[in-house]
Amino acid sequence: MKRKGKISRKTKETSISVDLNIDGKGKYQIDTGIGFLNHMLEQLSKHSSIDINIKAKGDTHIDLHHTTEDTGIAIGEALKKALKKSVGIRRYAHAMIPMDETLSRVAIDISNRPYLIWKVNLKVEKLGEMDTELFKEWFQAFSQAAGITLHVENIYGDNSHHIIESCFKGLARSLRQAIEIDQRKANAVPSTKGVLGGSL
Repeated sequence: MKRKGKISRKTKETSISVDLNIDGKGKYQIDTGIGFLNHMLEQLSKHSSIDINIKAKGDTHIDLHHTTEDTGIAIGEALKKALKKSVGIRRYAHAMIPMDETLSRVAIDISNRPYLIWKVNLKVEKLGEMDTELFKEWFQAFSQAAGITLHVENIYGDNSHHIIESCFKGLARSLRQAIEIDQRKANAVPSTKGVLGGSL
């Protein structure tokens, strides 16, 4: 049985639907109304092999904050729903992603203990129409909603587009590894407690 998650999220600020298949092939249909965010979410789908369909409408006449943040929440909720109790997954993963002059590192623990460490400094205030400070907001919203401990660090780089794209690709490759079923423990929750979440 394929692991799938579907979420519809509607507030006074945004209306978002997400349909994902974590046992997919990286197929995507992305429409957030924000060009650069679309581009990053396409990278996330392609390099994680998670099929993602997303349609978002938001109050972009004010700014892009609500749509960006709520998109992260919705994708995170859909991922958590698809994982169910996370039985059999590898749980931990990391990736080092080069992109031309840039190198970034991402490490994750699908722990049901959400936490974000963000060590990324971008040298410009906007990429496309997006304020670059919104990328941290997306990663924060995603990690909280998905229940993932997420560490993102840009080690070096000059081009802000390359830096943020390497972070999304690092998340993608880490997710691809962490959500894989460990055939040696396919029927076990990957924790000595028998459940994920709470204390170590």
